[in-house]
Amino acid sequence: MKIQMHTLALGCALAFGQAVNASDIPPVKIGILTDMSGTYASMGGPGSVAAAELAISDCLAAECKGMKIDIVSADNQNKADVGAAKAREWFDRDGVTAIADLTNSAVALAVQNIAREKNKVVLFSGPATTTLTNKECSPVGFHWMFDTYSQSVGGAKATIASGGKSWFFLTVDYAFGHSLEADTSKMVKALGGSVAGAVRHPLNNSDYASFMLQAQSSGADVVALANGGQDTVNAVKQSKEFGITAGGQRLVSLLIFLSDLRALGNENAQGLSYVDGFYWDFDDQTRAWSERFAQKFNQQKPTMTQAGVYSSVLHYLKSVAAAKSTDGNKVAEQMRKLPIEDPIMHNASIQPNGRVIHDMYLYEVKKPSEKQSEWDYSKLLATIPAQEAFQPLSESTCPLIKK
Repeated sequence: MKIQMHTLALGCALAFGQAVNASDIPPVKIGILTDMSGTYASMGGPGSVAAAELAISDCLAAECKGMKIDIVSADNQNKADVGAAKAREWFDRDGVTAIADLTNSAVALAVQNIAREKNKVVLFSGPATTTLTNKECSPVGFHWMFDTYSQSVGGAKATIASGGKSWFFLTVDYAFGHSLEADTSKMVKALGGSVAGAVRHPLNNSDYASFMLQAQSSGADVVALANGGQDTVNAVKQSKEFGITAGGQRLVSLLIFLSDLRALGNENAQGLSYVDGFYWDFDDQTRAWSERFAQKFNQQKPTMTQAGVYSSVLHYLKSVAAAKSTDGNKVAEQMRKLPIEDPIMHNASIQPNGRVIHDMYLYEVKKPSEKQSEWDYSKLLATIPAQEAFQPLSESTCPLIKK
């Protein structure tokens, strides 16, 4: 497995003025455990490492002056056993104090258990399963950017309101897809819609012909893609070839990233509606931060996963500085106390189950004729307030929550 490591640190704070006594705080080491080469590499991957490096630099220039901070990264290969083995190695041998990103829900669930056992903080920006903040919740686990509940709310409400009553799901066959389909189905039925059927496909699939035929024969108003990354890109392209939308059905992506839109282009993706937690062109702050990210990472604008890595790592580092400790429980306590303040999150707070709630947004992909710049893919349709975008605590099965 390929591992990268480098140090971003200031042993002293001569350039900035002393903010913390470096001897008061143990060395910090952030591990970015992500998909470096597979279907989710473009939405996380090396871009997540770049985002974490920005967070470290920004904290070293402020609250973290004088601290020693290292960063390592590894490819989880979208395999739970590979991710778990790397997490144990990092915690037991390499002095990693927190792991971030964790693209792939199966990997995230495996690492959550290890981090709980080792009293180490984990920061989830890449996985989507709500199980992380329900029955598998942890005092040291924080689900940062989106989950299957947040992705189902805006998309289902908007689609049903405009006439998309019956749904057919094309779902990737593992924890993430199952959870996304289940949460969206529940939301659809609660809003008066119905589920006509579903079909499941393997991760990193390339041929959707049989699945598209089943979607067409279902007669459903909506064909919902409960997948992500390259799987979504392939499914959208093949839906066009099979005439899904030309035949009168509506295509909805339940989880799509800016990197996917880049791969599809406005021509293929136009009219597609989706829910996002971060878009580079939302306001002046997001544009300024996204430009910094682009300068660091091959002129690419960030996905919401990469933006979430920045936000989560920055908040973790601020909390380490405040706690003067890398002990998982002590840092987690500070994380819940400190306000989340950065260019990424709006109206953000941390719930007792580790779910970070914040405003989410409903977007629609622009027509090619509407595009005004290279990265101009989407237009904002609606803001979903933080309290509405995520699962209510009253519905959570997290044992940390006192009923």
